[in-house]
Amino acid sequence: MTSRSSIKQQIQRVREQAIVVAVNRLLATKGYDAMTVDEVAAEAGMAKASLYKLFTSKEELAGAAMVGVLDRALAFVDGLRDEANQAAEAGAPMRPLDQLKAVTRWAMQTQLEGEMPSLPAQNSNLSASLQTNDAYMDRLIALSNRLSIWITEAQTSGQLHAALPPELVLYTLFARACDPVVALLKESGQYTHAQIIDWVTSTTFDGLAVAR
Repeated sequence: MTSRSSIKQQIQRVREQAIVVAVNRLLATKGYDAMTVDEVAAEAGMAKASLYKLFTSKEELAGAAMVGVLDRALAFVDGLRDEANQAAEAGAPMRPLDQLKAVTRWAMQTQLEGEMPSLPAQNSNLSASLQTNDAYMDRLIALSNRLSIWITEAQTSGQLHAALPPELVLYTLFARACDPVVALLKESGQYTHAQIIDWVTSTTFDGLAVAR
């Protein structure tokens, strides 16, 4: 009985993962408003009724996709923290500003690769659903806390403007993950991903004006 239960759970996890991958791809390419549950079911290769047994609403589907991308972001940030600890032990500490830049570049690269979910800024049902999604909120808070530590360190060491509210810096970095400038430059077909990432990183941290 235990073996059958374990197999059933494994099958359910595989199905859930297939759904989340489909949702993530559709959110990245079409956006939340244009995505339909029928499309998710078709993309995941299952009946709509089967999908609803695992996820009860479109909002819940979006939440699952966001949990997935936040897990990836946390893994990337934790990897940077490990590298920073090793560098510090070797006597070559990494600047918090460089770590923030690395996270920003990762977010834009993820967007350029079509793997960053795109959610509307104003949608009361979706917003309410995400705010009551413990898995999503726990990860969002964890990521915010990790980035806030680097922001504070960068400001106190003179690498970022100390007069700016830390939350302004944090929200600016989060905004790069869904920056329309990145998407527009990509759609133009005139620039490489590396160029786009370099330019938007530069304008984010250095601004548009020439230093005098």
